[in-house]
Amino acid sequence: MPRIHSAFRMPRLPDRAAVGQSAGTGWIDDLRGALRLGVDAALGVTDVVEHLHESIRSVRAPISTAGKTKTNGITGFVYRNVRSVMHGVGFGIDGVLRPLNGLLPGSKDHDTRNLLVAIINGIHGDHLEATGNPLAIPMTLRVEGQQIDVRSPVASLTQSLGRAPRSKLIVLIHGLCMNDGQWRRNGYSHADRFRTEVAADVLHLHYNSGRHIHDNGAALAVLLDSLISNWNDAPPDLVLIGHSMGGLVARSACAQSAESRWLRQVTQMIVLGSPHHGAPLERGGFHLDQILGLSPYLSPFAKIGKTRSAGIQDLRHGRILPGDPRPVPLPSHIPCFAMAARLDPVDHERANQFIGDGLVPLASALGDHPDPAWQLGIPAARRQIMRDRGHLELLWDEQVGATLVRWLVHEKVRRRA
Repeated sequence: MPRIHSAFRMPRLPDRAAVGQSAGTGWIDDLRGALRLGVDAALGVTDVVEHLHESIRSVRAPISTAGKTKTNGITGFVYRNVRSVMHGVGFGIDGVLRPLNGLLPGSKDHDTRNLLVAIINGIHGDHLEATGNPLAIPMTLRVEGQQIDVRSPVASLTQSLGRAPRSKLIVLIHGLCMNDGQWRRNGYSHADRFRTEVAADVLHLHYNSGRHIHDNGAALAVLLDSLISNWNDAPPDLVLIGHSMGGLVARSACAQSAESRWLRQVTQMIVLGSPHHGAPLERGGFHLDQILGLSPYLSPFAKIGKTRSAGIQDLRHGRILPGDPRPVPLPSHIPCFAMAARLDPVDHERANQFIGDGLVPLASALGDHPDPAWQLGIPAARRQIMRDRGHLELLWDEQVGATLVRWLVHEKVRRRA
């Protein structure tokens, strides 16, 4: 039986040691969030059904501009009452459960909970945030699952580490639908190597990956600015390492920070499998929405596709700033490194162009583009292609870790020279 490459497997649960209890939520809050999301989904289905009902009742041509999406008369009255009842149920359940949060013991299966919440945030995170859903993940910096207080970072890190923090901090930024615990697999993590072989401390960024990339970039910039501004002594050097969407979030934070103090502390930025010029799967989803919208009988179902999060839609072109996609150069004073993966162990141009690591083509991951204005211009010495590996393996593969250590140590020596 042929080997199923890890790029196409479901994400594995992180090791139990990798993630502590998520800050600020108990299982009652999780239940509230899930029920509210269920009510929202039911309301969305009601909209789709009513839209389809109106399309069929109007008997328009198979290919035509969509007309009304709401029904009239008794039918419209029924749909409005269905919505009112569902809204009432949602508010009622939330009102009953809210006072119970904190009074009952929490769930001990943090790994499964964190994985599921990260996936939900990736798919619908912008909606969770807009509706104040308790499942929305707040952006935090963590050490082994424990949140760091950026208002007093030295004291907070000293407490978490059991010693004073080092002069180099590496910030690991996960990708879409992921969480900070998924950088570890089978007892191995890049972070452990960085601590022992690079003499650096490691922070993990945990965030709602369904928000716009530029919103997460701006929030990361604020977080890092607070971290550096509140450092008691000489602030540490910073290294940003982002996987997939995480690399775009890192670039966005830099692009929105101009002369910020924290940006002057960044000595390296490393991006792993990041879709700088977009991901084909999201572009395919967008085109499917456009096709469904051509028919009044199919356009109601296009609404379902359009519910995917703002973060996912930003991946269509790798958009990292608000507005239309436009070229955004890498920060000129920061050495930037790019790593890409490919499923095919030998050179195969078509596979590289369309498949790459299973999600991101090689050119997009390396920042290459036929239009010079969009070229990121990362030098060959700062690139690496990992053969016979998939997108997710960049998170935990030991050869990937060895390359990262080499880059980090070499750049440290170069800066001293």
